[in-house]
Amino acid sequence: MGAALFDRFPDWTADADRILGYSIRELCADDPRGELGLTQFTQPALFVVNALTFRARQEDGHLAPDFVAGHSLGEYNALLAAGVFDFATALVIVQRRGQLMGRVSGGGMAAVIGLEPARIQDVLAATEAGRRLDVANFNSFDQTVIAGPTDDLAAVKADFEAAGVRAYMPLKVSAPFHSRYMREPQAEFASFLDGFSWKAPAIPVVSNVTARPYDPGAARDTLARQIGSSVRWLDSMLFLLDRGVETFEEVGPGSVLTKLLAQIRKRRT
Repeated sequence: MGAALFDRFPDWTADADRILGYSIRELCADDPRGELGLTQFTQPALFVVNALTFRARQEDGHLAPDFVAGHSLGEYNALLAAGVFDFATALVIVQRRGQLMGRVSGGGMAAVIGLEPARIQDVLAATEAGRRLDVANFNSFDQTVIAGPTDDLAAVKADFEAAGVRAYMPLKVSAPFHSRYMREPQAEFASFLDGFSWKAPAIPVVSNVTARPYDPGAARDTLARQIGSSVRWLDSMLFLLDRGVETFEEVGPGSVLTKLLAQIRKRRT
């Protein structure tokens, strides 16, 4: 992941090594200690590769975006692209975010495929186990991710199958991200963010929390809330589509968001 970019941008690669205290190239290319699957390492790795990818895109002459948005960790790359903070500052913040979120354990996440979000929330509200779970990601009309205690995730599987779900898949994650169980690290992260200066976004950044562009006066609070709030990706994409945005470009490894957008466009009414 990102192998060619580390040589192309040695300045940011060196900054990353200095800030993180380890080789970002070694982590992404070799992962010799099996750390890449741990969120305290996953988050800085994704941020760095996404940032280098966007920098390459801009230097290669692509048009500047009219809006930016990022899914979960990707929102930091969106804010970087909008000039809210510089690369080094953003990486320090991302590293702390990963450390705090990495402290949470004892839960997980599951993808629910084939039921609309409102129906999923009805299923969760109908049982005690379901009421201990939260919707973590509203990804599309057909894909929603829930989060919470592992036993409760297992308990509601039969309820979703009875409701006609097409698939119910536990995810390989280390904690119940974007749920009420992240509120303790969220509070600590909010205090940490107070130590940084911010610029107003040069272009609109659509927030995971609100599915609307960031309010410059509430940027710290909005970013802190993101840890323990649902990622409203479906509503974010509908917001952009409703404003006439036609061309979307996914910046970074993979095409997960492009596929989600295709699903949303197909089902949009």
